[in-house]
Amino acid sequence: MPRVLDAKTLRVVWTILAVIGALALLYLLRTVLLVLAFAVVFAYLIFPLVKLVERGLPGSRRRPLAIGVVYLVLVAALSTLVALVGPPLGRELAALGQKFPEMSAQIKSGRVISNIFPRWGGAEILDDLVRAHLPQVVEYAQHGLTSALGWLTGAWVVVMVPIFAFFFLRDAERIADSVTGAIDDRRGRRELSETIAQDLHSVLGEYVRALVLLCALTFVVWTVLFLIAGVPYALVLAAIGGALEFLPVVGPLAAGVTVTAVAVFSGFAHPWLLALFILVWRLVQDYVSSPLIMGRGVELHPGLVIFGVLAGGELAGVAGMFLSVPVIAGLRVVWRRLRDFREEPSRD
Repeated sequence: MPRVLDAKTLRVVWTILAVIGALALLYLLRTVLLVLAFAVVFAYLIFPLVKLVERGLPGSRRRPLAIGVVYLVLVAALSTLVALVGPPLGRELAALGQKFPEMSAQIKSGRVISNIFPRWGGAEILDDLVRAHLPQVVEYAQHGLTSALGWLTGAWVVVMVPIFAFFFLRDAERIADSVTGAIDDRRGRRELSETIAQDLHSVLGEYVRALVLLCALTFVVWTVLFLIAGVPYALVLAAIGGALEFLPVVGPLAAGVTVTAVAVFSGFAHPWLLALFILVWRLVQDYVSSPLIMGRGVELHPGLVIFGVLAGGELAGVAGMFLSVPVIAGLRVVWRRLRDFREEPSRD
């Protein structure tokens, strides 16, 4: 009888099954992998501080001590920030919570755009659209925010992220050497892997640190301007804007809508000026601040960023949106290096 499956077909089938099994395993372990990913992000964030402290310490095993010193400094800095900003922020949150039922009633009434532009005839049409689709948008936003806060504030996440980051920082060079050393040295493959590793290290480090600077810049600028202009709940709205800066595309849009809506329903006299400022600030961030702070290796096509954010949101929610841009930037670095490697003349 003829053989139904030959050796080549069996290898293809086993390869497909192995890939499917690996993808299924990654999906089942997605929560743990997200914790590892955030640990890597945190490690990249404080890596320059660790290197700076390490240079000033004596002895041969300075890295663990330097990490401990940086952790202590971060805890002290965060405690000081909470002590300074926490009380007024808490009072504004409490006041906003008391105001929220009234805002919800106004939103359900459907008069959202009309409150901003009372003399514009087209506001009624837009209000009809808002009235038709706002419940679904609010429900989706509440679900995303609740799941994100529940995941981020989980005790095991708060504990495990710095623990994993400690090991990544302590053994960073050893891990990189182990990975590149396991690659065959023929035809320059090991050199290629080392170059890719260096590029990924540079791109991810630039992205994480630049993102934190952009978030801090948004929080400071919004706080100062909102306090000067007398915007209600200035600290809360500035904190929302700074925090949502972490999410590409979706975060700034959600922050702008939230700030404008709260200003409208809180009785702020000039909400359209506030909306105009947020739009101008978005342009400044996208075309001035980001190019100056971020390296060229992180620059991505806007369409690719939007696709990555949507795909990341479908796969892993808010955390997937946050991680989508560094993942795409890393994949682009790998693809470019592999392309250049193939285009080089044949190696002996």
